[in-house]
Amino acid sequence: MSIVVTAASGHFGRAVVESLLARGADPASLVATSRRPEALADLVERGVDVRRADYSDPASLRRALEGAEKVLLVSGTEFGQRVAQHTAVIEAAVEAGASLVAYTSAPYAATTSLALAAEHAATEQVLLDAPVAAVLLRNAWYVENYTGQVETYLEHGLVGATGDGRVSVALRREYAEAAATVLLTDGHAGTTYELGGEAVTLAEIAAAVSEATGREVAHHDVTVPELEQVLLGAGLPEPAAQTYADVDRGIAAGELQVPADDLTRLLGRAPLPLRDAVREALSA
Repeated sequence: MSIVVTAASGHFGRAVVESLLARGADPASLVATSRRPEALADLVERGVDVRRADYSDPASLRRALEGAEKVLLVSGTEFGQRVAQHTAVIEAAVEAGASLVAYTSAPYAATTSLALAAEHAATEQVLLDAPVAAVLLRNAWYVENYTGQVETYLEHGLVGATGDGRVSVALRREYAEAAATVLLTDGHAGTTYELGGEAVTLAEIAAAVSEATGREVAHHDVTVPELEQVLLGAGLPEPAAQTYADVDRGIAAGELQVPADDLTRLLGRAPLPLRDAVREALSA
């Protein structure tokens, strides 16, 4: 029986596999799946079982999850298709006889008004209704969601529509380490974890990026409709622009502010403070 990490060629899935290996997991007991297994050739060399799995191909999922004991379902990125895709993974895990499925969801998914969370909430319900033990890993925002845009910030500033609202942020690897803890230790079945690090404003993020880069990053607070127009001007399709502008509306309303208790418990330490996390993310 094995631990299966889906979407392992993505940033988060790969970080989970690396965390499992760093904690001493037997590579032969790990299955890393991807639509592009060739992207994981280095894991094959390290003894990890790499299998092809496409969320839109149920037959590939059944083959990939064969023998699974625990499955980490990393949420997909194809908006509008995710509930059907995630359901196919859950069904394959049940068919394989898995004892536990953990799912990477969004903060307060069952109650939030964030448009981005609707597919997460629907997936959570599918998983909770399935005949398998479930763990909900409701990850708040990655620090990398912001540091990944540093070149834009340096040129145009950090534009947002959050007012004085706070968003809980932690490094991707910290959320991945929390997931690895759930996969490697007992006592998590049936648990919902609200995971987040330091709760910060966008102005504080701009200041942290300024400090880390040595270059001033201005923070421009605008209205939600104005932000949507900025995102459209940057080339985002209208549905994406609406969704991401709505995220800032949610931050302003406190819907992405999560206590750090659960993440601290799973990590065995407090998540890194914002400034340290920004420095690490920018140096990666």
